[in-house]
Amino acid sequence: MIRKIIHIDEEKCNGCGVCATACHEGAIEMIDGKAKLVRENFCDGFGDCLPGCPTGAITFEEREAPAYDEEAVNRAKREKDESGSTGMESQLMNWPVQIKLAPIQAPYFEDAKLLIAADCAAYAYANFHAEFIRDKVTIIGCPKLDSVDYSEKLTEIIRCNDIRSITIVRMEVPCCGGIEMAAKKALQASGKFLPWQVVTISIDGKILEM
Repeated sequence: MIRKIIHIDEEKCNGCGVCATACHEGAIEMIDGKAKLVRENFCDGFGDCLPGCPTGAITFEEREAPAYDEEAVNRAKREKDESGSTGMESQLMNWPVQIKLAPIQAPYFEDAKLLIAADCAAYAYANFHAEFIRDKVTIIGCPKLDSVDYSEKLTEIIRCNDIRSITIVRMEVPCCGGIEMAAKKALQASGKFLPWQVVTISIDGKILEM
């Protein structure tokens, strides 16, 4: 059927997650740092998600889409309530997470997407588990508080394991530059050529760079 439904422009989406929270039907989820309309039959077309979007990434469109299924929405809500799920389950795959405590080699490092994050990032960015920790092996540290050179240990972790990619998440504050520099230095010293990216989080919890 042809009906009114939301459209999400991924180029404009900054991954803030406001729309996913505003959608009471559960039609939107955050996937790989972007908002996705994952259940078209859960979208009622009222647009509760539109007003909160800071970048104007969400608009209405009329197109072929399954009808809004209120019964399925209510059933999903009941199942969620019965399971006691909050929708905020931990995505952590490994322990310990502190760089100083992490082993050089471990089974979970093999074929892993490695997340190297500043301690404060998870507190500043509300959807940190779903967008960054999810499907990654996580190690964290604070270059200002830890009187060690992270680059040496990070080099060995990258060199001794089959790491697939590296994501560095830091805060915008200057002291966080230390963890970015250590990760870059380690990648270079490891002699490996891996996909990598740096994500910077502002002190008010927004993604500044990706």
